[in-house]
Amino acid sequence: MKLVEKISKEQIIDLKFCKKEVLEDEMARRKRNFDLMRAQALGNLLRSKVNITFETADEKIYQVNTTVWAVGNQFVSLKCNTYIPINSILEID
Repeated sequence: MKLVEKISKEQIIDLKFCKKEVLEDEMARRKRNFDLMRAQALGNLLRSKVNITFETADEKIYQVNTTVWAVGNQFVSLKCNTYIPINSILEID
């Protein structure tokens, strides 16, 4: 089990992401997509924050508590023009 480091959304722009998919299981990817859509609805309707756990190119694990504004095909949009590639996201809660 890797150590999860908590960071602010402003620190995400300094991180490097790789193109590999972090979730190998198809059901886990489906759950992630469902959770992202739920997080987007919570963010836009209720201004609620969620915890997003993700992996960077150097295989470090980070967690950010933030509002999800939009979910695209490849990226999740947060405040302050910040994006996280969906293939790097391990969990949303």
